[in-house]
Amino acid sequence: MLRNYLKIAFRNLMKYKFISFINLFGLTVGLACCMLITAYVSNELSYDRSNSNADRIYRVTRSFNTPEGNQVLHLGAVAPPAGPLLLNDFPDIQKMTRINSNGNTAIKYGDKLFNENNAYFADVNLFDFFTVPVLKGNSRTALEAPYSVMLTEEMAKKYFGEEDPMDKLIKVDRQFTYKVTGIFKEFPGNSHFHPGILLSFNTLKDSAVYGATQLATNWGNNSFFTYLMFPKNYPIENIKAQLPAFIDRNIRFPGAPAGYKYSATSKLYLQKFTDIHLRSHLDDELEENGDIKRVYIFVAIALFILLIACINYMNLSTARSVVRAKEVGIRKVVGAERKEIIFQFLSESILITWIALVFAVLITWILLPFLNKLSGLHLTLNNLMSVKILVPALLLPFVVGFFSGLYPALFMSSFKPIQVLKGMLKIGSGNVSLRKVLVVAQFAISIILIVATAVVFQQLGYMQKASLGYDRDHVINIPYTSALTPQFQSFKNDLLKNPSVKNMGRSSRIPTGRLLDAQGTQVPSGDSLAPINIDLKYITVDEYFIPTYGIMMASGRNFSNEFLTDSFNYVINEAAVKTLGWTTQSALGKDIVYGGQAGKVIGVTKDFHFESMHQKIVPLLMNMPNGNNGGFGNLSVKITGNVSAVIDNLQNTWYKYLPESPFTYTFLDDSYSRLYSAEQKQGKIFTIFACIAIFIACLGLFGLSAFAISQRIKEIGIRKVLGASIQSIVTLLSKDFLKLVLIAAIIAFPVAWFAMDSWLQDFAYRINISWWIFIVAGIIATFIAFATISIQTIKAAGSNPVKSLRSE
Repeated sequence: MLRNYLKIAFRNLMKYKFISFINLFGLTVGLACCMLITAYVSNELSYDRSNSNADRIYRVTRSFNTPEGNQVLHLGAVAPPAGPLLLNDFPDIQKMTRINSNGNTAIKYGDKLFNENNAYFADVNLFDFFTVPVLKGNSRTALEAPYSVMLTEEMAKKYFGEEDPMDKLIKVDRQFTYKVTGIFKEFPGNSHFHPGILLSFNTLKDSAVYGATQLATNWGNNSFFTYLMFPKNYPIENIKAQLPAFIDRNIRFPGAPAGYKYSATSKLYLQKFTDIHLRSHLDDELEENGDIKRVYIFVAIALFILLIACINYMNLSTARSVVRAKEVGIRKVVGAERKEIIFQFLSESILITWIALVFAVLITWILLPFLNKLSGLHLTLNNLMSVKILVPALLLPFVVGFFSGLYPALFMSSFKPIQVLKGMLKIGSGNVSLRKVLVVAQFAISIILIVATAVVFQQLGYMQKASLGYDRDHVINIPYTSALTPQFQSFKNDLLKNPSVKNMGRSSRIPTGRLLDAQGTQVPSGDSLAPINIDLKYITVDEYFIPTYGIMMASGRNFSNEFLTDSFNYVINEAAVKTLGWTTQSALGKDIVYGGQAGKVIGVTKDFHFESMHQKIVPLLMNMPNGNNGGFGNLSVKITGNVSAVIDNLQNTWYKYLPESPFTYTFLDDSYSRLYSAEQKQGKIFTIFACIAIFIACLGLFGLSAFAISQRIKEIGIRKVLGASIQSIVTLLSKDFLKLVLIAAIIAFPVAWFAMDSWLQDFAYRINISWWIFIVAGIIATFIAFATISIQTIKAAGSNPVKSLRSE
């Protein structure tokens, strides 16, 4: 019986080639989109789950709050004493490990120089938390001895070629010699961080590097990513409830009042290991994370596109019911029961979906490289091979085929054979209404995607064109090293001999980075200084930083070497002035104690967007360093003219003064673009899927209009004989469909506005959604629909009426 159903189904597909092609093509595109998005979603949801103890691991994070409880900073890392003290105070914690980034790391082997940004100090038991194969050395002891280092295969080949890397010596940061004690396989792509170099954490106990006392007592340096392992199914709330008391018991700062409770302004949290990638949007992360909201958006898009393809099938199947009415009538006359007819039509639907799935797999395989290029991921068909995905994928043709074919099957199996065979079949108004509802749903989804695409690109355009308060063009950023400080003036003078080098300045952080550093603030209150509870961030700069970036002064002056006291003075921004309750003029000369250093405000800059537009402009203080250390981490160089020639000059001058420090650089423009790379990718993907959704909707509309016109071919002939013009016939045949598009637009507009207004809330500085975006989206959808319908209507209106009226 089943074989017979499939045989008849295949014959019907071949008999109605046009409708079958539209259904097959629409379902293929819809399924291919679903599979591509599923590969992406599967990859996003798999982060860190390959680690054998992933469900037992939590990361410790720390927030800083005002006394009123408002959070001003939430870091993914904590201070170095936190991990050992937690392990000591809570016996239920089985293990603890820590990671600390070494920042830009200079590596030298022989005459080879490298600059790496993926070097981390790691505790000896790191591989108990991260399940990564160790290819050479002992995973439990390789990082035990100070000044030992483990490398990935890629790094080992980079430094040593075909030589055996074990026990080789490399120089790190120009002064420390490390011995290679292990080689480990690269961390998988779906890990929330990817070290290339692991330095022994015990090295930090050396006072020349960090110091054992600092590790045990420094609560101010919150840059140590700390992970805890608990027993399986451990009730983690037990620990969470005790963290405020833990803070009050252990945190100590010099000069703090007796009995002061630090839990009032600082909190510790335990974050699930598997939540880090998608649900962690903290102020400091090891690498850029994903976003669970983005996953939800793409899942919705996949379902929308598949829904549109299914609606096409339902519409076209019910539309051709008149053609197949006699087939149903004859089947019933010869004894077929309704359930058998339903099963027959469902078998056709499932067969089409299975064929579509085969083609969709092929299209997915072809398009995966394109998706990888767009997303920056490395997705393969293996992402779809897990049992959780493979089983639903194999069941998908049955589900899609069942739901898309159920209504047509129920509708056509309900025909009464006597009416059908006498030619008395009338398609009821209920059927017409449902078909209209489905067309409206298709175009409502398409219009929502058009609006979403427009809003995303308008917001991106706004961020690219908005005034940042500084000049980001032609600025090169170079990692700064303290080894350059004693000879910096000579280095600078040499570079400025090149007329293409306009200026250069040093700073602890650069625009496009995050402002994470803050210290206690005291300002005048009556006859004395009193501490104030504001979050005042700071960066250390030299006197050339502000002019290098073209930052405008609102009042006062910039730092200057002509004033010896400027190393004790401060420049603040307008946001800081407002927060402190001053004016730009009254702020000048004000006494301020910041981080224990007393000085005066000598200048106020206009507000500028140091961070991305996701964040509001925060109160900012800039200070000059005392002594030669400075705390500089970046050198910014303003250039003009031939870029490649300037970079060559920079490199040659760099190696003249620092022959053992690798020269690396980035353009500030590139760093700025990376701030919004996720939104740019999202905009491109919205555009692609919006076009696909409209294409599938138009494909169905094309088939539906072709079928509707074929049923009115004699009417068209009579109208032409009576003198109707082609234009009037086209208008007559098109207006019913265009009304549906108009209704779809009215429904889609509020939904699209709500969705995109929610998306824009992630930006502190954002556009107002313009009314014209909705009008343009409606016009685009209407024009596309009209163009689709017109192909059929013009052809029908232009045909010879004699042919359509020749026979009854």
